[in-house]
Amino acid sequence: MLTRRSQPWRRQCDRWPGILVFAALLLFSPQVLAAAAGELDLTYTLSGFTAVTLFLAAYGLVMAEEQLHMRKSKPVLVAAGLIWTLIGWVYVQEGLPDAAEHAFKETLLEYTELLLFLLVAMTYVNAMEERRVFDKLRAWMVEKGFSYRSLFWITGILAFWISTVANNLTTAMLMCAVVLKVAEGDKRFINLACVNIVIASNAGGAFSPFGDITTLMVWQAKLVEFQEFFVLLGPSLVNYLLPAIVMSLFIKNRKPGSLEEHIWLKRGARRIVALFLLTVVISVLCHTVLHLPPALGMMTGLGFLQFFGYYLRRSLPRSLERKRTRYSQRGDWRKLEALGSVVPFDVFTRIARSEWDTLLFFYGVVVCVGGLGFMGYLSLLSETLYAGWDPTWANVVLGMISAVVDNIPVMFAVISMDPDMSLGNWLLITLTAGVGGSLLSVGSAAGVALMGQARGIYTFVGHMRWAPLIALGYVASVLTHLWLNQASFAVFH
Repeated sequence: MLTRRSQPWRRQCDRWPGILVFAALLLFSPQVLAAAAGELDLTYTLSGFTAVTLFLAAYGLVMAEEQLHMRKSKPVLVAAGLIWTLIGWVYVQEGLPDAAEHAFKETLLEYTELLLFLLVAMTYVNAMEERRVFDKLRAWMVEKGFSYRSLFWITGILAFWISTVANNLTTAMLMCAVVLKVAEGDKRFINLACVNIVIASNAGGAFSPFGDITTLMVWQAKLVEFQEFFVLLGPSLVNYLLPAIVMSLFIKNRKPGSLEEHIWLKRGARRIVALFLLTVVISVLCHTVLHLPPALGMMTGLGFLQFFGYYLRRSLPRSLERKRTRYSQRGDWRKLEALGSVVPFDVFTRIARSEWDTLLFFYGVVVCVGGLGFMGYLSLLSETLYAGWDPTWANVVLGMISAVVDNIPVMFAVISMDPDMSLGNWLLITLTAGVGGSLLSVGSAAGVALMGQARGIYTFVGHMRWAPLIALGYVASVLTHLWLNQASFAVFH
């Protein structure tokens, strides 16, 4: 028997099903707002339980990705279709087909905005990688012959600041490549440096709207304004520096063997970096001044990159001829030989190299959770979590949960529940969801990636040895936020 949500007795039902579904939701990585709860409360119906079962079964297959060798997007795409098929059928039977259609379109629109944003960002990162921007940075650090302690600090500080504009995954892998190259064979130092890089990249992304998908979600949802994120700089620095200072004391201050690696930037590399920064500025202005989705600015920036790619292709023959003449006169046969491997720049090749399995996985999860939210589960979860707990404690605990299940689903669940919180608490969940993933190596994309990149050297157990120290940094960052930004807890958006 279906009932309207206006019936108050439903909200007084046993809350344990809400807790179980909340645990399930946190296992996923959605990135946009789910549809609001629908007119029909389906949380205690066969359709609702079937939808939750499909959701859990799909995630079970996602967890077994390595054993099954099946891409993680497949099961959630199927589950998303089946869940909304159930919703559509129930709403048609109740004579409310328009309500379900409108809810699905809202979920799809929000996801599309974020999809376009991420797609452009990935394209620019891939373009900079193809133009050897990151290789050049890595070669510079390798050639300088820094000591191990200097390398520890340089890679950590660079990871912290680069992750404010690039995703923490790319940043961490870049810094890890430097450490593996310079400290080859020194497993103890490599493990320690990787722990430091994971902490730094997660902390750096926590105070910038572009630093992490979670901060981007909060900004795009207009819960925190662009400039308001930067008050988290102090807490983020504390989160990174406290463990880093202690860990640096365990490093023997010696120098690795000298290495030589010659990397030349490809033509247009610096201009592509400038275009990316311009694109970021346009995106911010679109959102803050014009009150339009940030994706508009990003897609405009993609157009700039396409025009520049067109210029690079058309001017390539002239450029190669000039370089051949110049290198021949110098007798620089190494660079002259390298010209034979030059290929024209192609924007669509960079787009094709985006992480499409991840983007499709996000779609499937977003639509799944959007469906569960429309059925009424997220409203139930909101009452369970934020009505029963103080928001500050709830946000601190959720940050710790992100160490197990990744920060993106934690943030998505909170935004979807839309609890009545102050600006200070929205900033707090942004901070804790961002840096909480550093507590374990599996708590963030950066940590998981480095376990694969430095396989057998940077390990789960190796990271766990420093967990108490990282937890101390986590607590210190929370206390710093509560102290420095106390006034923001009295401001409600």
